[in-house]
Amino acid sequence: MKKGNKKRRMFHIPDCVLILGLSVFVLLDSFVIARAYDTVPVTEGETALKSSSNYVYATEYEDEESEEVSESSEAETDASSSDPVITDTSYEDENISIEIEEYRYEDTTIYVADVEVSSVEYLRSAFANATYGKNVTAATSDIADSVDAILAINGDYYGARNSGYVIRNGELYRESSSGDSTEDLAVMSDGSFEIVTEGATTASELLEAGALQVYSFGPALIEDGEIVVGEDDEVGKAMASNPRTAICEISPLHYLLVVSDGRTDESEGLSLYQMAEFLESLGVETAYNLDGGGSSTMVFNGELVNNPTTSGRSVKERSVSDIVYIGY
Repeated sequence: MKKGNKKRRMFHIPDCVLILGLSVFVLLDSFVIARAYDTVPVTEGETALKSSSNYVYATEYEDEESEEVSESSEAETDASSSDPVITDTSYEDENISIEIEEYRYEDTTIYVADVEVSSVEYLRSAFANATYGKNVTAATSDIADSVDAILAINGDYYGARNSGYVIRNGELYRESSSGDSTEDLAVMSDGSFEIVTEGATTASELLEAGALQVYSFGPALIEDGEIVVGEDDEVGKAMASNPRTAICEISPLHYLLVVSDGRTDESEGLSLYQMAEFLESLGVETAYNLDGGGSSTMVFNGELVNNPTTSGRSVKERSVSDIVYIGY
C-alpha cells in the first residue's frame, strides 16, 4: 500500500513542474518581459509602425513631406521658446508659465507645479523608450530628457495593465476597457478636462470627440470643484498613506501637476481623500489620481524635484511606462 502511494506521488512530479513553469512564465510575462507594440517618433526616411489590438499598419512618409514638417517644427520651436526666463522653481516664455511651490500638509511634503499654457499642445505625453508596449519602462527623468520636457511627472503606468483606454497626443493605442465603472481622465482639444467612465463611451468615441490624452489609472478626486472620492477609497491594495501623483485643472489651459512624498520619517504620505482635500483648498475644478507609490516623480529642467522612494530606505526613481509633461 505504501509502495503504491509512492508511485502516485512520483507520477505527479511532472505535473507539478509543468504548473510551476507556467506560473513563472505568467509572472514574467505580466511584470518583466517587455513587448513593444508601437514605435512613436517618425523621422526622415523612416517608417512608423502603429498597432492596436485589432489592426497593424505601416505609414511611409515621403522625404519632401518629412523635410517640410521638420522645418516647420523647428521654426515653431525657435519662435516659441526664445529667451525663456528660468529659475530653480520657475519657467516662463511666451507660451508656457510654470511656478513650483512646496507645501506641508498632514505631515507630508507636497510639490505643486502651477502651469499656464497658451495652447493645450504644450501639455503632452511620452512613452518610455518612445515605444508603446508592455513592460517597456524607463525612469521619469530619462523619458523627460528624451523629449526635452521642461516639467514632467509620471503617468498612469498603462504598461502594467492589459486593459484601460490609452490615447496619447491624439493617437489611439488601446481601446480595451478595464470595466464599465472605470474612471478615466480625458484631456480635450480645447484644453478642458473631463472625467469619463469606460462603460459610458468607447475610446474611439472619445478620440472622435477631440480627446488628445486619455489616462486610465484613477480614480477621479475632484469633479466640478467637489471631492468625489470617499474617505475609505483606495487604489487596489495600496497603503492608506502613500506618495501620490495627480493632474488637475483650474480652468482650461491652467493646470496643476502635483506630487507628494511619502513612506519616510520626513514625509508620511497621503490617502486619496487627503490628497483631494488638499487640492480642493487650491481651487481645483477637476483632479485625477495617476500612478503613485514609488512611481511618484516630478522633474523640472532635468532635475528631480521630489524624493521618490519605493521602500522609504533610499531615494530612487522607479521605472515607469509613460510621463505627462510640459514642453514643445
